[in-house]
Amino acid sequence: MVGFEIGDVPFNADGWGPPESTDSSTPILANHSVNVPFAPFSRSDKLGRIADWTRSNYNNPNRSNNRNNNASDSAFDFTNDDSFGGGLNADEDATFRLVDGKPPPRPKFGPKWRFQNNRNQLPQRRDEEVEAKKREAEKQRARRDRLYHANRSGGNNPRREAAAFKSSVEIQPEWNMLDQIPFSTFTKLSYTVTEPEDLLVCGSLESYDKTYDRITPKNERRLERFKNRNFFKVTTTDDPVIRRLANEDKATVFATDSILSTLMCAPRSVYSWDIVIQRVGNKLFFDKRDGSQLDLLSVNETSQEPLPEAKDDINSAHSLSVEAAYINQNFSQQVLVRDGNKVSFEEANPFASEGEEVASVGYRYRRWKLDNETNLVVRCEVQSVMEVNNQKSFLTVNALNEFDSKYSGVDWRRKLDTQRGAVLATELKNNANKIAKWTAQAILAGADMMKLGYVTRVHPRDHFNHVILAVVGYKPREFAGQINLNTSNMWGIVKSIVDLCMKLNEGKYVLVKDPQKPQVRIYEVPADAFENDYVEEPLPEDEQVQPPVENGHTETVEGEEVKVEA
Repeated sequence: MVGFEIGDVPFNADGWGPPESTDSSTPILANHSVNVPFAPFSRSDKLGRIADWTRSNYNNPNRSNNRNNNASDSAFDFTNDDSFGGGLNADEDATFRLVDGKPPPRPKFGPKWRFQNNRNQLPQRRDEEVEAKKREAEKQRARRDRLYHANRSGGNNPRREAAAFKSSVEIQPEWNMLDQIPFSTFTKLSYTVTEPEDLLVCGSLESYDKTYDRITPKNERRLERFKNRNFFKVTTTDDPVIRRLANEDKATVFATDSILSTLMCAPRSVYSWDIVIQRVGNKLFFDKRDGSQLDLLSVNETSQEPLPEAKDDINSAHSLSVEAAYINQNFSQQVLVRDGNKVSFEEANPFASEGEEVASVGYRYRRWKLDNETNLVVRCEVQSVMEVNNQKSFLTVNALNEFDSKYSGVDWRRKLDTQRGAVLATELKNNANKIAKWTAQAILAGADMMKLGYVTRVHPRDHFNHVILAVVGYKPREFAGQINLNTSNMWGIVKSIVDLCMKLNEGKYVLVKDPQKPQVRIYEVPADAFENDYVEEPLPEDEQVQPPVENGHTETVEGEEVKVEA
C-alpha cells in the first residue's frame, strides 16, 4: 500500500516562514534547493483572510467607478477595508482577477439563433439581409399580381407594356422623321408671357349649385345622365371662329386648350398621344385627329399598378377612358342650377344648330403675345359661372373617378371625410398628367375656381351607375403650386415647339409622343394624311363614347362628338 509521508517541518518560534539556519550547506526543507531564499512576502497582513465570500460590493463607495469590473472580484477586494491597510496596495489588487472556470456556451444553430445573433456578430451583413428581404417581398408581390390578373382574365392576360404603351397613331413607312426631343430638354425650359386679352366669348353658362359643396360620403348623390345635351369636341381648323380670326390676321398660331395643355404637360405623360401640325403660309395650326385619344381621359396613367388590357374588361385602360369621359360630361352638367337662367355671351355656341339643346359651356378665345412677331390664339372652355362679391367668376368642372379601391389602395367612402389629403395625394400619384392638364386648362381659360369632384361606382363591378361623394374647389394658380406645375415651364415648352414649327416648310406634320421612351418625335406626313381614315369613313357606333351597357341594352348620348380611335 502506497503511503504518504510528511517530512519534518521545522518550527520557527521567531515568526513566519522557515527558520534561519546557520549551516548553509544543509537544506531546511526536503527537496529544497540550497542557498535559494524565499521571495519577500509583502502580503503577510492578509494571510489571515485570503478571500471573504460574505462580502458584497454594494457597500463599496467606489462602486459607481467600478461598474465594469466583475462582481465576483469583490470577494478579493480589500482596498477599502481599514483592517487591512486601508488601500495601501490598491494598485496591486487592481491586477487581480478571478478566473472563470465555467465552460463556454455551446453554439445554438437554427434560424432563431441566426437572426438574433448575426446582428451583433456580423454587423457588416445587415445591408445584405435587408436587400434580401426586399427582393423576397418584391417577388411575393409580383407573384400575387400575376395570380390576381390570371384569375381575372383566364391566364391569357398580356403584359401591360405590350398593349397600353402602344403608339397612338400608326407610323407609316413614307413618313419622314425630322426631329426627336427628349422630355429632359422640356423640363429645363422657361418662358414668361404677358396677360392675355379676350378676343371673343361665345356660348352660355348656367350657375354653379353651391349645395354640391356640402356633399359627403354619408349623403352621397346619384350621378344623373344627360342624354339630351350635346357635347362638342371640335378641332382647331374646324372651328368657324378660329377660321374667321385667322382670316383677319388676329394671330399667327392657333390651338385649343386641350391640345395646348397636352403640350404643356408633356413631361408628365406616359401613354402615347399625337398632335397634327399644319403650316399654312405664315400661320400655324395645332390640330387633333378625329378619334384622337385627346378626346378621352386617361385613368391611372402614371400608376405603378398594371391594368388589365383585355378590351372587354371593365377595368381596362380603354374602358376606363370611355367611362371617365362619360362621367365628366354628366358631372359637369349635374352640379349646375338648371332653372333656365343662363348667362349668355356675345355670340351663341358656334357648333350648335338652331334649337338644339347644348351643354353649359363658354368658349373664350384668348390671345397671348409670345414675341414681337408671334401671337397665339387659344379657344378655352369654362363650364359654369358663379356670383362672388357681385362679380361673375368663371369655373371649370372636372371629376375624378374611382373604379376599384384595390388598385389605388384607398377607399374613398372611408377616407374622404377624414383623410381627404391622402386621397388627393394618391390621385396625384396615379393621375398626375390628367390633373395637371385640367389645371393648365383652368389657367388658360382664366377661371377663378376649378371644381374637382370625386365620383365612384355604386359597386366595383358596376360601371354603369355612379355616385358623387364630394366636390372640392381650388384656385387654379394655387393648386398648380401644390402639384408642382410651373407655368413658366409650360410656356417654355409651347414657345420652343412653336419656334421649331415656324422654321418648317408649308405642309402637314404630326407630333407623336413615343410609346416607350420619354420623348416626342416630329414627322412630315402627306397633305391627305388622316383624312380618308378618320373623316370620310365614320367610326363604328360601338367605339364612340357612350354610356356603358346595362342589362344588355345600350343608351347613346345624343349629339355626342367624342369618338375612340379604331
